Amino acid sequence: MPSPSPNPAAGPAPSRTRWKILALLTLISIITYVDRVNISVAGRQMMPALGLTQMQLGYVFSAFVLGYALFQVPGGWLGDRWGTRLVLAGAVVWWSVFTACTAVSGTVPAAEWLGVLGSLILIRFLIGVGEAAALPNFNRAVAHWFPLRERGLGMGVSIGGIGIGSAITPPLVAWMMVNFGWQSAFYASGLAGLLIAGLWSWYATDRPEQHYGVNQAELAIIKDTPLTPTLSPPAGRGENLGEGKGEREPVPWRAFARTPSVWWLVISYTALGYVAYVYMSWFYLYLVSERGFNVLRGAFFASGPFLAMTALCPLGGWVTDRVAASFGVNAGRSRVGCAGMLLSGLCIVVGTQIAEPYTAITLLSLGAGFLYFTVGAFWASTIDLAPRHAGTLSGIMNTGANVGGTLSPTLTPWLAEQFGWSVSLSFAAAIGAIGGLLWLLVRPGDGLRK
Repeated sequence: MPSPSPNPAAGPAPSRTRWKILALLTLISIITYVDRVNISVAGRQMMPALGLTQMQLGYVFSAFVLGYALFQVPGGWLGDRWGTRLVLAGAVVWWSVFTACTAVSGTVPAAEWLGVLGSLILIRFLIGVGEAAALPNFNRAVAHWFPLRERGLGMGVSIGGIGIGSAITPPLVAWMMVNFGWQSAFYASGLAGLLIAGLWSWYATDRPEQHYGVNQAELAIIKDTPLTPTLSPPAGRGENLGEGKGEREPVPWRAFARTPSVWWLVISYTALGYVAYVYMSWFYLYLVSERGFNVLRGAFFASGPFLAMTALCPLGGWVTDRVAASFGVNAGRSRVGCAGMLLSGLCIVVGTQIAEPYTAITLLSLGAGFLYFTVGAFWASTIDLAPRHAGTLSGIMNTGANVGGTLSPTLTPWLAEQFGWSVSLSFAAAIGAIGGLLWLLVRPGDGLRK
């Protein structure tokens, strides 16, 4: 790792190290979702190879989400306590090893004790445990490395890696599956994760003032938290996040519980998580089983929602920052969050009713894109509410998303079997629309109640 400098060198123009940190976060985001989505594509060959039914594969999907949900808050707390460099590197190594183990889930010792299905459920649960640390620590890193006026964009870009990873995974895994067998996808993504973990550990630091590449001009930009009079922070928001004492302060659990915006934010993100996991778990199989596409063609079109996420997630982060600059934090976050989720629900409902497949795929893809248009507003709101404990609070919020995500992979095929895919997807759209309306109650600019 490069030697950190306690006194960043001054320069005539601001350095741009924070954008390189953001690029690394985006790279981690990409591999996170490659490792998450690969099983939904490989599942077509895994099910007959391992003797699994569609419902059993749904249990495997849910096991990942359960581990991911349970360890959101611990993962965020670890980042607040020990720093993002160490925690993120360790987390990526952890889940990459278990991703590779997915390929041999039928032969590891756990298969003798739990059976093949139990072994696969355990491995996917442990992958979820590792990946739980990712997004809360992204939020912690953005809180340290970006000023208020760039935080929505920072989270939008980094989480936009979700779209890239999820978009490249279906065609890539389908190609590897056809040519080298389904196991090859898990070996390759596990190796890629180990390489990315090493790169992050080598280059990143917890705070900008520790990094050799940050000069005084960039540090001044990062620390210039107040943006406009309309963005005057509540007590505590303007404090310097780089003094090294925020991680040592007790987590304000009581203030979290007393703040209505925290509750509405968590419930709304639960709705987002339900809809998101429909796309991540079942969209490819929906195209193959319901719309009649073959393996490779279905994989190609299954990238559509994730390409829309890639484009609209950073755009939403930029828009929420711009609206916040003009109308204040409360309007900047709530208007973007509400509009995005309502548009998402509308696109999904209309897309399920259209028989022409390519128009339907376009609308369903836009449904995913508008859903992720709101992500920058969600995550920036947790920094607005509690900048010193952004990792912990965002972990709480993302736990909600994964409660929804735990239900979605199992409930979606059940509804489809009982009532058809149109009803199943329309139910998800209604959940997303309710989450959008809850944004009208969220006021992150007011801060936490003491």
